[in-house]
Amino acid sequence: MTGRSLHRQLLLWLLLPQIVLWGVAAFGAYRLASRHADELVDASLLQAARALARQVKPTASGVFVDLPPSAQDILAADPEDRAMYSVSSPPGQLRLGDARIPPPPRSAPPGEPVFYDAAEPEPLRAVALDLHLSAPGAMDSTLRVQIARSSAPRDLLARRMLLDTALPLSLLIALMTMGVWAGIRRGLQPLAELQQQMEGRRADALDPVQLQAAPPEVRALAGAVNELLGQVQQNLDTQRRFISDAAHQLRTPLAGLKSQTELALAAVDAAADPVLHQRLARVHESAVRSARLVSQLLALARTEPDAVAAQGWAPVDCARLVQDVTAECVPRALAAGCDLGVDISAAAVSVQGVELLLREALVNLIDNAVRYAGAGATVTVRLRRAGDDVWIDVEDNGPGLDPALRERAFERFVRGSAAGEGCGLGLAIVREIAERHGGLAQLMSAAPHGCIARLTLPPI
Repeated sequence: MTGRSLHRQLLLWLLLPQIVLWGVAAFGAYRLASRHADELVDASLLQAARALARQVKPTASGVFVDLPPSAQDILAADPEDRAMYSVSSPPGQLRLGDARIPPPPRSAPPGEPVFYDAAEPEPLRAVALDLHLSAPGAMDSTLRVQIARSSAPRDLLARRMLLDTALPLSLLIALMTMGVWAGIRRGLQPLAELQQQMEGRRADALDPVQLQAAPPEVRALAGAVNELLGQVQQNLDTQRRFISDAAHQLRTPLAGLKSQTELALAAVDAAADPVLHQRLARVHESAVRSARLVSQLLALARTEPDAVAAQGWAPVDCARLVQDVTAECVPRALAAGCDLGVDISAAAVSVQGVELLLREALVNLIDNAVRYAGAGATVTVRLRRAGDDVWIDVEDNGPGLDPALRERAFERFVRGSAAGEGCGLGLAIVREIAERHGGLAQLMSAAPHGCIARLTLPPI
């Protein structure tokens, strides 16, 4: 299961609290704006209620409201913010104004205003002010003055205040988001560098990771990776030393065993004791095969990166290399009944590399062709220049190789045929040497039949 991106997780955990806080701040700003709007509207309502109350005069028969038509027109002048008023004495008995204004939800002592919201006949904000009226020669009475205004202007004012607050806050959140995103990218840059270094490496590149100006956390990670690489390098070195030492130690006894079996075969008469002769032949065959395996293990150890670097690189004349190696392999080809020849079409071609390893690769290619092409086959070693590459081909007209085995044949201890005395390391060594020199090794079909083993190298 693939985990989520660290960049996304950090961005989420840093921005999510900001968004929540932005929502809380927006809600708080709206509530604050509504409260301030209510205070402004309530102050206006109370002022209008007191002004209206001053126009009420007690009389012997009740109350008299001195509200000229011009004042009434002013109260109802703005259709969007029309003020509704009512005067009742005693409370609930309308004397003047709009009877649709609902009564206050509670009673209050005389002179104390009661502010409240009403839903009918429309959303309203209202104030009710009860007053006790008394005058010489007049009847004592209780007066209730109510002033109401539509809630729409108040809500509009609150929304405008919220908008004026939310826009700068949103801009600030956007700027903070950009800053957080840039900071996260900058902070995770050392991890990206570490990833690039690890992705661009070959599987056998075990040198320590180098990070410049990395934070302590990333340095700790790089240190752990370097420690692991060091342990792997140590294990590989131990393995290579073991293979090399074991191969060196086995060469001498195997060479002695091979010589003794040859002498024993020469001393035993095959006609007189065929069983003993056959057993000695099998022992000799096993000794030859073991000696070859040890030799190839040593060659494989020499293809390791540390061993290649220790041997030193120099220009190698490919034409001379092909001629010398082919000449050395002629006796082996004659013994197998093969016709071994050379075709050089690019005489002045050189590559940068280790001549000993390139010689080993070419010997393995020729030996494979001679070994598996069969008696009577023709093997040709060709050297030519193909664009920016140097091709060294070993072509035979033998039975060839199954296309399904061409790639697997380069794996260690995989043999393309049960015939012959091979141990499955020759082509693996060839590929290792080719890759160490920046090239590649391939197997292809030859026309009309046979196989072409191609070694591709970059020229100087």
